Amino acid sequence: MAADRPNPVTPQLLAGFGAAVLFAAVVPHLVSDFTSFQFTQAMAYGIALLGLNILTGYNGQFSIGHSAFYAVGAYTAAILLYHFEWNHYATLPVAALVAFAVGFLFGLPALRLEGLYLALATFAFAVATPQLLKFDAFEHWTGGVQGLFVPKPEPLIEGLSADQSLYYVTLAVMVLLMIVAWCLLHSRSGRAIMAIRDNPIAASTMGINTALYKTTTFGISAMYTGIAGALSVFVTEFVAPDAFNFFLAVNLLVGSVVGGIVSIPGVIFGGLFLVFVPNFAQDISRAYPFVPPPWAIFGIFLILAIYFVPFGVWGAVERGFAWWKRKSAAGR
Repeated sequence: MAADRPNPVTPQLLAGFGAAVLFAAVVPHLVSDFTSFQFTQAMAYGIALLGLNILTGYNGQFSIGHSAFYAVGAYTAAILLYHFEWNHYATLPVAALVAFAVGFLFGLPALRLEGLYLALATFAFAVATPQLLKFDAFEHWTGGVQGLFVPKPEPLIEGLSADQSLYYVTLAVMVLLMIVAWCLLHSRSGRAIMAIRDNPIAASTMGINTALYKTTTFGISAMYTGIAGALSVFVTEFVAPDAFNFFLAVNLLVGSVVGGIVSIPGVIFGGLFLVFVPNFAQDISRAYPFVPPPWAIFGIFLILAIYFVPFGVWGAVERGFAWWKRKSAAGR
């Protein structure tokens, strides 16, 4: 991990990124509204995975509690929509700020923890959050066990369905946040973030304020995940405490690893994996009664993914491209 850095800007990278965005812009017109809904959820997961990658992949702070930050963003947006009737997209900056504050404050006591102890602290946060959302003192705001129902945003452009419009908004937010993450990680602050991951003692010796950078990175990671949570509320039109249990936290970690935990583009593959592979596993289980239950099939797919692409899907893409470049150079 120590040698991993964000991809430098190359003509090939820019062309590939532009082609991917153009293809994504066409997708809603080629598929049904339900499939657009699935892709939108995958992109929301991808934004959350991007936040997790910044924290774990680039800063070296291991977290299995990002479902809590996902819940913070989701409930912030839902409360503003349900109780105060805000505009849907006006809730996004507020959800981002609240999630950043919670992440930053959580990062302060976590400064004394590393490795498995930090993972255990984030695990406790993930387990406690759904119970807090059910707490009687907050039930008026959170809806308790019943949760809150919120309407889907109206289409921003005439002629688009609600699902298509939300797809384009989520795509725009994801592209923007990917660019911001790339700029951050290529900046002086980004180099400090990665230096802390590689060798925190050496980073501190060089004058890097490790405490400030680690807590700020926790806040930024939580902010990304909170934005994803808010977008997921728009997609599903519903929020409830049990939707943010520890299983979601594990799923986010799985998506991060499958896509490539030290990557930015890999979050796209991770999000797609989290949405489509469980559905595919369920279809297989229904079609063939003699096969294992859906989650057993999902586990098999996960094992195969880890075995064949141990560095994540994007890591495999990078290594395949590097091999092709070496082969092309050798053939000259």
